[in-house]
Amino acid sequence: MSDKKVCEICPHHCQLEVGEVGRCRGRINDGEKITALNYGAVTSLALDPIEKKPLYHFFPGSSILSVGSYGCNLNCPFCQNFEISMADSTFPAHKTSPEKLVALALELARERNNIGVAFTYNEPFISYEFIQDTAEILREVNLKTILVTNGTVSSGALKKILPLIDAMNIDLKGFSQKIYDQLGGDFKTVKNTIQIASQSCHVEVTTLIVPNMNDSEDEMSAEAKWLADISEEIPLHVSRFFPRYKVLNHAPTNVRTVYRLAEVAGQFLKFVHTGNC
Repeated sequence: MSDKKVCEICPHHCQLEVGEVGRCRGRINDGEKITALNYGAVTSLALDPIEKKPLYHFFPGSSILSVGSYGCNLNCPFCQNFEISMADSTFPAHKTSPEKLVALALELARERNNIGVAFTYNEPFISYEFIQDTAEILREVNLKTILVTNGTVSSGALKKILPLIDAMNIDLKGFSQKIYDQLGGDFKTVKNTIQIASQSCHVEVTTLIVPNMNDSEDEMSAEAKWLADISEEIPLHVSRFFPRYKVLNHAPTNVRTVYRLAEVAGQFLKFVHTGNC
């Protein structure tokens, strides 16, 4: 009889033997259950302006303790944080606990206008159990929990944790399955995440404009119209690409293109912001 178990966190539904790690490099079958291999493994830690997440309409002017681990359930060739998102458990990290992380967040709340913890830099849903445990304590001390995510999470896992989440920035990589096929993802899942999350917490959306991938006005028009059908008050961040990881032969996105696509989106949405310009 096989001890193989299915990971229910994201739509890949990795079937893992005992000791086997999923394609995200951050979840493992420990023999009893599938859980976060990267639980409490911190590779990046910084106190950032909330606007850097980017969240422009959630406690603007405040700071947020930003925490990253390793691993991702997509494989974007243009990843801006590939050093940790594409890493595995061999990457240098220091271990912490939910209690220690919340204690640091509280100290920074007193001294530096910190409002909570943002799980960011790599894909946070891989660290599902750590986020859940930390968010419960953050809620007890009146601090916020923020996720900066690619949105590739199953609806069941999302709905279970959403009562503990105060805000999310969700990457919408493009507006077609054809684009997500290049990234190892599922377009329908990300749309579903945006729809469900926007009913429960503050949501802002980011689209990184990559030349010759998702830089057409027609695609941006379709994306913005779809977001507006959920709510025209969902903020959209139209962000400029810079060459990274496996995509080094492209020039950065033309600034005029970013501004033009923001204008297109602004025909449907009230709050459109440009980034990296």
